[in-house]
Amino acid sequence: MNGRAPYTPGPAAGARVHKDGEHWTLVIERELRHAPDKVWLALTDPAQLREWAPFDADGNLTTVGATVTLTTVGTPTPHVTETRVTRADAPRLLEYTWGGNELRWELEAVGRGTRLTLWHNIDRRFIAMGAAGWHICFDVLDHVLTGTPLGRIVGPDVMKFEGWQRLNAEYAKQFAAEA
Repeated sequence: MNGRAPYTPGPAAGARVHKDGEHWTLVIERELRHAPDKVWLALTDPAQLREWAPFDADGNLTTVGATVTLTTVGTPTPHVTETRVTRADAPRLLEYTWGGNELRWELEAVGRGTRLTLWHNIDRRFIAMGAAGWHICFDVLDHVLTGTPLGRIVGPDVMKFEGWQRLNAEYAKQFAAEA
């Protein structure tokens, strides 16, 4: 944990699955205490992504048509994919692909904060793992935005992290998917 403050993820919540035959989309919603502009920067700026996301970006994700290389973090062999930003309507909507999967980020102002919704099409075999991983990434993101960073918890390290196994099992039960 690199000397960071103790952190235990809360219960599996705020996620659902849309199924269309064999096509599954994970939808995760989280209320953040930060304005949409601040959240938008955390989703698009490479330096901020390095603080919480499961990948590094070699460029900014704010321009439609921009090509950016995304590299998974913490894997034995980095998975490097080239993505193209397909929609970028700051600070409300961001879409791009990652490893052949589509990601859609929706930001909605709610009071002084933001409702952040991620739509991630993902292989059904990995739906609970993805939900557990994104759950922890969103927690880390919230801490980064608050100024109390936990340090990135991603890749195979997240699966060793206390609380991830529990989240994986809870989401698997919730989605009637294999853990």
